[in-house]
Amino acid sequence: MRITLLESYYGGSHKTWADGYRRASRHDIELLTMPAQYWKWRMQGAAITFARLLDSKPDLILASSMIDLSIFRALTFRRLGDTPIALYLHENQLSYPQNRRQGHGWRYGFINFVSALSADAVYFNSDFHIDDFMRQLPRMLKNFRDYYELQTIDEIAAKSSVLPVGIDLRRYDAYRVGKDLRQPPTILWNHRWEEDKDPAAFIHSMIKLAAAGYDFKLAITGERFGKMPDVFEAAQNLLSDKLIQLGYVESFADYARLLWQSDFVVSTAWQEFFGMSICEAIYCGCVPILPDRLNYPYLLPDELKAACLYQRDRLTAQLRYHLDGAQKPDTTALRAKIAAFDWAVMGPRYDAEMEALVNRQRAEPDRRHSTSR
Repeated sequence: MRITLLESYYGGSHKTWADGYRRASRHDIELLTMPAQYWKWRMQGAAITFARLLDSKPDLILASSMIDLSIFRALTFRRLGDTPIALYLHENQLSYPQNRRQGHGWRYGFINFVSALSADAVYFNSDFHIDDFMRQLPRMLKNFRDYYELQTIDEIAAKSSVLPVGIDLRRYDAYRVGKDLRQPPTILWNHRWEEDKDPAAFIHSMIKLAAAGYDFKLAITGERFGKMPDVFEAAQNLLSDKLIQLGYVESFADYARLLWQSDFVVSTAWQEFFGMSICEAIYCGCVPILPDRLNYPYLLPDELKAACLYQRDRLTAQLRYHLDGAQKPDTTALRAKIAAFDWAVMGPRYDAEMEALVNRQRAEPDRRHSTSR
């Protein structure tokens, strides 16, 4: 098949996902992309740009989440006709935290809503995400004056399913190094340096552990946008003797080796619809220390949840439990669960989903013709 993948925010995890599926698929995938910037304009205007750039009629279109699919469909209907269009939701703006400078209300969440309504199939990257989206829709729709159109929620649910993010995990194998058990344990934090990942909670916990005399090393990585957050400047000053990394690691080889060398990976996020960076660290042997919220409980086998999940404000206590010499959890089952997200597994699964959608669409005119007769 010929598949056109529309990615209006071609950077970070969105880029990794699009490139990964292109490599893993047995189909011919054309990428139409835009730079990963100006996210509000991407959600409002990318559909117009993609409608202009698309000069072919593929068998299927797979659109990533930062697009108004209703506009794209309207502008291309004469050219594309009944070409099936699938929407892949990495995130949604219905429950995405807004910072103090934002006041856009439901505008971008509504774009997610009409995009899902316009698509022939909607894929969510996690069970948590699909549950969250369906729970938020009535809250948004009931915010309006009348004609709530609540029946559309069932219409969307009927064509929605979970299709986890594929991750190129096996590329980490080439950089595997053993952990030096003579050294203090290394605690890793590998997220975007933004408010929704709550780096302040992490740094404050590390300062408490250091003040209590715990011996550990600290690696802080992840993409940085603009000025270094004040909390990381505090880490530079107060935790300098423990820091082995502060900032984005440009070399994949160096990043992979850092993951293999780390003992624990921590999240303090309040927004996470999947958890790709956590999955990568788990694959490399890190014990995850995660908040008991978002998608994180879905990533863990039941038998490891008590050791790996912490309740609100209990991060420091959870780390103390492990640093005090608690028996390290056997991560064999955990790593096996994460390995199922590798593109070697997910590529064929994606292809099967796309093929089934195209076959359903092709059968639909025949079914309608048969019924009319």
